[in-house]
Amino acid sequence: MADVIEAMASHRPYRPAQGIEAALEEIERDRGVLYDPAVVAACLRLFREKGFKLKD
Repeated sequence: MADVIEAMASHRPYRPAQGIEAALEEIERDRGVLYDPAVVAACLRLFREKGFKLKD
C-alpha cells in the first residue's frame, strides 16, 4: 500500500503529482474493490491520525 500511495502522490513523467490527500481519497474510494479494507484503514490511520509523512 505504501508503494501505491507514493506512486499516486509523486510526480511522474507522464503526469503531475496528485498529492497525498488525493491519493488517500482514491484508496478510500476503492476500499474493498481494489484494495483490502483492513490495509486501507491502517494506511488512512497512519497518515490522518498519526501524522505519517512520505519522505521528499
